Amino acid sequence: MPTPLELRGRNVLVVGLARSGVAAARLAASRGARVRATDRRVATELGPLAGLEEAGVELALGGHDAADFTRADLVVVSPGVPLALPEIGEARRQGVPVVAEVELAWRLLPELPLVGITGTNGKSTTTALAGSLLRRHRRTFVGGNLGTPLSELLLSGRAAEAVVLELSSFQLEGIEDLHATVAACLNVTPDHLDRYRDLEAYAAAKARLFANQRPGDLAVANARDPRTVAMAASSPGEAWSFGFGPPAPRAARDVSGGDGPCEIVVTSSSGAAERYRVSARSLRGRHNRENAMAAVLCARRLGVPAAEIQAGLDTFPGLPHRLELVREHGGVEWVNDSKATNVDSTQVGLAAFPAGRPHVLLIMGGRGKGAPYTPLRPLFAGRVKALFTVGEDAPAVERDLADLVPTERAGTLAAAVVQAAAAAAPGDVVLLSPACASYDQFRSYEERGDAFRRLAVELR
Repeated sequence: MPTPLELRGRNVLVVGLARSGVAAARLAASRGARVRATDRRVATELGPLAGLEEAGVELALGGHDAADFTRADLVVVSPGVPLALPEIGEARRQGVPVVAEVELAWRLLPELPLVGITGTNGKSTTTALAGSLLRRHRRTFVGGNLGTPLSELLLSGRAAEAVVLELSSFQLEGIEDLHATVAACLNVTPDHLDRYRDLEAYAAAKARLFANQRPGDLAVANARDPRTVAMAASSPGEAWSFGFGPPAPRAARDVSGGDGPCEIVVTSSSGAAERYRVSARSLRGRHNRENAMAAVLCARRLGVPAAEIQAGLDTFPGLPHRLELVREHGGVEWVNDSKATNVDSTQVGLAAFPAGRPHVLLIMGGRGKGAPYTPLRPLFAGRVKALFTVGEDAPAVERDLADLVPTERAGTLAAAVVQAAAAAAPGDVVLLSPACASYDQFRSYEERGDAFRRLAVELR
């Protein structure tokens, strides 16, 4: 059971006022704590601070006061705040507990079955899919790094019978008691190395998800990623894996191969097998087959009947901005992959479409991140029909790729949509997968994706 947490009359410092920090401050105040919230940014640089003043939260913006940390009874840290912050280090040296927002909320909840999903890529889709499958069986809260902090569940007063959380390495750094009935790590590849000394330190943060598991829990690993396999093996729970190839005990395997409909076989240690098909376009691509296998294992362990899992796989709508099918018009699919803000993500997006004939009209560009676009070259052959470039990094995109296919510099997303519509034929796919950040022309990848959706829907 979580260590009891009594906040009434205690001094709580919340560090970082993005969405998680705001929710944590409101939650602590609602439990009778004296709450002070600090952020290095000033009010005009922050998002909405709704409800903090009414809750009696005292704000300290524009910098941190070291004394706030050492006189607190508890420090709650938002995911974007590194625990290496000197003020946090001093608080710990003086015996002040430091926890993440998700740990605060977990310690205040009655213990529920919790599915925790981490990994470098695929967390959001797997979390959303696992949550969608579980909701067919029991009242389920879905959130965490996906968008809604766990604190919001307590603030809402809604009842829940299970929790599914996307958990980043940043969040996992600050957990102590959080217990995942099902813990899944999808993959570990280099990321956030500006915050971690090396890849092993980054992986170690993710491995914390498995530390509080118990016998009878489920630990899920990607069979092709040795780091995740080692994490699952370290758990006191039962280790299962997912991957490609023939059926195996305690595993979900995609046995279909190729680019057609996916068939997943889930085999228990006794050899009993269940079969599921994955044919929804929202789950196209090898990466989404992995996501689906992981989600099926999570849902099955928490008792979702096989028939309900299949129905959920068939109807999953996908997430906005991640290979999102916007519409079909004149036999042409319009697909929004605005979340692909780097070359690796665009590689995954392109690979989701079968090779064999050029049928993808690709819109790329924006504010580049300094990486070359040449890793995309092998994916163009037999797949990409034309390239339309936009934004600041259009010249670099063209330098690396324009010799492969007919290329037009559109400049703006609106122009690219018009040009792609004119070039598309029935059976083609117009794919926005920029491989760049959006900040040259949009405030976020979401705004860029929303604009693409609107432009595509307005086509006549």
